[in-house]
Amino acid sequence: MALRAPTLAPPTPTRRVLRPVGLLAALVALGACVLLSITVGAKPIPVADVWAALTDHDGSYDHNVIRTLRVPRTVIGVFVGAALGLAGALMQALTRNPLAEPGILGVNSGAAAAVVLAVFAFGAGGTGLVWPAFVGAAVAAVAVYALGSRGPANATPVRLALAGTAVAAVLQGLIYGVIVLNDFVFDRIRFWQVGSLLGRDLEIFWQVAPFLVAGIVLALCLGPSLNAVALGDDLAASLGARVPAIRTLTAIAVILLCGAATAAAGPIWFVGLIIPHVARLITGPDQRWSLPYSAVLGAVLLTAADTVGRVIVPGAELEVGIITAFVGAPLFIALVRSRRMAAL
Repeated sequence: MALRAPTLAPPTPTRRVLRPVGLLAALVALGACVLLSITVGAKPIPVADVWAALTDHDGSYDHNVIRTLRVPRTVIGVFVGAALGLAGALMQALTRNPLAEPGILGVNSGAAAAVVLAVFAFGAGGTGLVWPAFVGAAVAAVAVYALGSRGPANATPVRLALAGTAVAAVLQGLIYGVIVLNDFVFDRIRFWQVGSLLGRDLEIFWQVAPFLVAGIVLALCLGPSLNAVALGDDLAASLGARVPAIRTLTAIAVILLCGAATAAAGPIWFVGLIIPHVARLITGPDQRWSLPYSAVLGAVLLTAADTVGRVIVPGAELEVGIITAFVGAPLFIALVRSRRMAAL
C-alpha cells in the first residue's frame, strides 16, 4: 500500500466545495430513490403505509408486499448498484482504461457463464450460485488480461477492450447454447440472465452481503493507493507504493464486487462504465473522492432504473438490466466520441 500520499494537483476552490456538497446531494438523491422504490409499483402505496409496514406489521396485503417484495429488492438494488459503480471505477483506475467495465472486460460474462454451468451441471441455486460467480469472474478477468497483454506490447486500453469483447462474446455464446438446449436451465435463469431484481428476497441478500460489504470496504480503502498507481508504476514505487500488492488487492475487490453482484442480480451492463466518468466530472481524478461518488451514484442509477422499469410499461415490468442498457448505450456512444470524457 502507499506509505505516503502521492502528489496530486490541488483541487480548485470550486471543486473543493463541490465535492462534499455533491456527495451529500447524491446521498439525498439515493434516499429519495429508495423511498420511491418502496412506494412505487403496480400498486402505489402511501408513505404512511410504508412506515406502518416497517414499524407495525399487521399482516395485510400491502404490508406483505412492502416487507417481502419491495424492501428486499430495494436493498439489493442499492448494494448491487454501489458494487458495480465501484468495480468500474477500480478497473478504470487500475488499467488507466476509460472503457474498462465489468461487462466490457468480460467479468460479468464470466460470472454468468459459471452460474449457468453450475445450474446445468449440478442444479445449483441460492447460495450455490455465489461461488461459481466468483470463480467465473476471476477466470474471465485473468483470461482477458492475459490476452490483452500477450506479445511484446503492454495491456493497452484498446487491447484490453478488444480482448474483453472477444471473451464476453465466447462466453455469451456458451450461455445461450446451454439455455437454448436445456429447458430447466432456461426456466431457472431466464429473468436472472438479463439482470433483474424481481423476486429477490433478503435471503439472497444475506448470502452475498459479506462479500459485497468486504468488496466495498476494500475498494474505498484503496483510494490513496490508486492515486499513486495513476502516476505510473515507477513513480508510484518511488513514493513508497507497493504496486503488485495494490494490483492484487484491487483485483480481489473487483472479483468480490462483480461476483456478488452478478450472483444476486445477474449480469447488468453499463453501470460500471458510465458512473465512474460522471463521478470524475465532479471530483476530478482523486480516487479518494471518485470511489465513494461511484458507489453512491451507482446505487442511485440502479434503484431509479428498477423503479422506472415497474411503471414504464402499463401492466408489465421491464427488467433493470434492460433499462440500464437503454440508458447506458447512448451514453457509451457519447463517451467514445468525447475525448475529454474519455481521458483519465
